[in-house]
Amino acid sequence: MRVLAMFHAYPPSHNAGAEWAAHGLLRELAARGHTVDVLLSRQDGVQLGYDLDGVQVHPYRDKGDPGRWMRGDGRADVIVTHLENTPRASVLAEMNHLPVVHLLHNTFDFTKDWLAKGSPALAVYNTAWMRRDVEEWWNFHEPNRRQPPGVVVRPPVRVEDYRAPRGNSMTLINLTEEKGARVFYALAERMPRRRFLGVVGGYGSQIIRDDLPNVEIVDHTPGGDMAKLVYGRTRVLLAPSSYESYGRVAVEAMCSGIPVVAHPTPGLMESMGDAGTFADRDDVDAWEAAVKRLLSPKVYPQASKAAAARAAALDPAAELDLWVTVMEGVAKRGTPR
Repeated sequence: MRVLAMFHAYPPSHNAGAEWAAHGLLRELAARGHTVDVLLSRQDGVQLGYDLDGVQVHPYRDKGDPGRWMRGDGRADVIVTHLENTPRASVLAEMNHLPVVHLLHNTFDFTKDWLAKGSPALAVYNTAWMRRDVEEWWNFHEPNRRQPPGVVVRPPVRVEDYRAPRGNSMTLINLTEEKGARVFYALAERMPRRRFLGVVGGYGSQIIRDDLPNVEIVDHTPGGDMAKLVYGRTRVLLAPSSYESYGRVAVEAMCSGIPVVAHPTPGLMESMGDAGTFADRDDVDAWEAAVKRLLSPKVYPQASKAAAARAAALDPAAELDLWVTVMEGVAKRGTPR
């Protein structure tokens, strides 16, 4: 099977949850002997092609880049796309009579509209709650059309990739308002004897403060270095995001038995389950109480054990088997069945 993935950016130059989730899926196809090419639509400093875990990544040159995968010996069997590349990839797939697969990372209107317009052979949802949300939307907006076949494959996180010794910091990854920078700095002000670690994110307007002596800000960190440089320094992960379709960093942290305090978005509640501690992002008092409770000598060992157990329970093996099976079906017959 030859797979062409059309994305705007890719790791390690672009480190965001959607891109690492997509890579987790594509590298599994490559590991099982399939040919996987990623074609970028932005330059973003990527001048030369490279190999990442068997996935061949090609930099943007011009609008004619996809042509080599549309015809001849190099013709792809299936196109995979997500986010901003979904409209173009869907049109190219239709023009060249190729099946297209949409990876869905959010429940935004843009995503749903192109699910309807693009008519993919397969929709891959990153959570069960997202699939339910899209089904409700489809039944309301497209009552006379059959929804494209879909499967749930959560962002694959292997425990061995992220396990690290725990550190001493209260950590926030991606210092934007949406990710909860306001809560992060408020807690640092209220807990001056505790260390706080802020990690610059790969996207969004970063809120950087240098007036708190107990706060350290570190640069944007590639996914492959997160275990050593971030989770190895973290005692409790903070996830006060206003929106998370899944919350990959929470699962990554739990691989090391790091407890997580999070705003109760549907995605974080699904990913963390009973191992999570939840507090409304608008209630800083509740956040302070939750963090202090977790740090108590009696509670922390239990919370750490629960976090590690949850990460182990999210072993991606079965869902990756499903992903490969349905992709092979799409490539061979144009349908995952």
